[in-house]
Amino acid sequence: MFPRLLIGALGATAVLLEAAYAQGTAADAKAMLEKTVAAIKADKANALDQINKGENGFLVGDIYPFCFNLDDGALVAIGNPNAKRSLGQDISLTNPQAYAAAKEGQIKEVTYEASKPGSDKNPGLKASFITAVAGLGCGVGYYK
Repeated sequence: MFPRLLIGALGATAVLLEAAYAQGTAADAKAMLEKTVAAIKADKANALDQINKGENGFLVGDIYPFCFNLDDGALVAIGNPNAKRSLGQDISLTNPQAYAAAKEGQIKEVTYEASKPGSDKNPGLKASFITAVAGLGCGVGYYK
């Protein structure tokens, strides 16, 4: 009987983890952006390294930060391990709304089309909270 209970508990845990992965909210994204800004203000190089490694809580399900240089738009950090190929790309060309929002210097929410990780469907809507900090534009997005 014990093995069945254990298997049932593991299955339930897997379902909960899957649900948690898929349920990043606007509040989660905004909270992570605030954490990102604080970490960059405290130690910019270390924060960018942690973001790129998805460490210290900078990757929670489908919620992760991304940061780019405000002067040239080059993406310098992204918490999504599946998007590392985007490092160095000019975000002013790939996501001009995010770049423009960061230039304003306030926390702004921008909405754009993006495919959910693991989805082969047409892009859906994603929103990101964006702001400027220490010469960077940083954002954290969530799927609508």
